[in-house]
Amino acid sequence: MIAAARVLRMLDERGGTLAVAESLTGGLLAAELTGVPGASRTFRGSVTAYATELKARLLGVDALLLAERGAVDPEVARAMAEGVRAALGADWGLATTGVAGPDPQDGKPVGTVYVAVAGPGAPARARELRLEGDRAAIRGATVGAALALLEEALERALEQPLVSDSRTSRESAEAKDREDGGGKGCLQP
Repeated sequence: MIAAARVLRMLDERGGTLAVAESLTGGLLAAELTGVPGASRTFRGSVTAYATELKARLLGVDALLLAERGAVDPEVARAMAEGVRAALGADWGLATTGVAGPDPQDGKPVGTVYVAVAGPGAPARARELRLEGDRAAIRGATVGAALALLEEALERALEQPLVSDSRTSRESAEAKDREDGGGKGCLQP
């Protein structure tokens, strides 16, 4: 829970929000985050898209990508992170997908996992993990790896000003002025 508290604090300090998309972790990542007191200040929610078709329907992952590569893929992980970010209106999206076992899936061996993060001002990033152990160990290690990836992304973002996907209030006012016929986009006093 220490890593979860750390990333939530980092988000809170920046006024950022987080949403997660989970497959193999089945809600463990969201549980780890919501176990932190005050998580509601930054955590928007989660989508547990365990079934492959839900990744397309709920998270907007390209169905052709899923058909060609399966759900255990770095591009799928990135698309899940971007999709949950958009679906839940968060600044950051975090995703998990992989094989916890006991059997291989989509031609991938047990322990093959991808975690991904999507945030403002940068393309989504995925990390491949090769984990060992039983289902519980693989799922637990995935939660830790996802939080570590998010922490790294937040640290990189601290070096830059927070970029919002929405227009600034000045840009919104200028657009409103143009829509109202204020002429040449100038703000009226």
